[in-house]
Amino acid sequence: MTALENLWLHDQSQWLHVGVIGLVLALSASLVFRGVDALLTRAATGSDLLQKVRQTTRAPLNALPPLLALELVIFSAPDQLIGVSVVRQVCTVALIFCTTWLLTRTVSAMGDLMSSRQPAGAVDSVASRRLMTQTRVITRSATSILSLIGIAMALMTFPDVRHIGASLLASAGLAGIVAGLAARPLLGNLIAGLQIGLTQPIRLEDVVIVEGEWGWVEEINGTYVVVRLWDQRRMVVPLEWWTQHPFQNWSRSSSAIIGSVFLWVDYRMPLQPLRDELQRSCQASNNWDGRVCLLQVTEAGEHAMQLRCLVSSGDSPKNWDLRCEVREQLLACIQKGYPQYLPRLRADWDKIRPLAPERHA
Repeated sequence: MTALENLWLHDQSQWLHVGVIGLVLALSASLVFRGVDALLTRAATGSDLLQKVRQTTRAPLNALPPLLALELVIFSAPDQLIGVSVVRQVCTVALIFCTTWLLTRTVSAMGDLMSSRQPAGAVDSVASRRLMTQTRVITRSATSILSLIGIAMALMTFPDVRHIGASLLASAGLAGIVAGLAARPLLGNLIAGLQIGLTQPIRLEDVVIVEGEWGWVEEINGTYVVVRLWDQRRMVVPLEWWTQHPFQNWSRSSSAIIGSVFLWVDYRMPLQPLRDELQRSCQASNNWDGRVCLLQVTEAGEHAMQLRCLVSSGDSPKNWDLRCEVREQLLACIQKGYPQYLPRLRADWDKIRPLAPERHA
């Protein structure tokens, strides 16, 4: 038997020894964790936070103790073993990813718990929507940052990759410029997400007008916002857009809103019947909140006068329906009681008559 074969058999026996010890320690760590998990289950009975975190992080927690045990055994093995460096590298990367998985799941569990405690079902629950928006944006931003840190730490464990990256960044700075330009949209959206989560220019279920479209903020993700339009379309807007362009937010501090209805009538139209009809229509509608019901003459044109009706509602969809109701009722009132006072085109007959051809006997 040659020396090489003796070395191979010796390494096999050592790897078998290390494997048995690693398997025993991994099983022992799993059993210990199961006991600790049973104690945590009893302790978390009265705590929603502990129960949510425990349920969400059960999978990474089950994998973490065996990985720690294997890591301890592998790094205690002799350095002369064939392939020990590769196994150590794999165990280290697996441990980093498992830890990152645990941290991201913990952050997500805490964010879900906060969101469930503050439902945004109420139309005017500004405080609830503010808290939900902050929770979701900050949670997703923190999850993205933790994931990036985990990937970076895993790559840093490879000396070759780290050496190549350092040499590229040190050579003329071209790689740094390209990487910076490539990462600018991602970093810009990440910073914009943190800014939106902290300053609250928009919140979930806010009524907004974006690029001339009217809708509700349906989702705020890590890189974009989904706006649910009135006709059930979805507009996807990057997060960075909200910090660089003006937009309208109709429910920034409250969902209550005032809407207007414009009518054109003849100058001879009496206004008091229309004011009475407007008041009656608002009081008969469930969409009116009782705050504003007003009719005014806002313009005197060449052929007719313009009337503006102001009506208020608890939110914009109700106000739209109320404006349609008021417009229909006022037009029906004019058509029924004062059809002669609808807008008409006037002409002076005395000035037109000389233009007519003269009749000869």
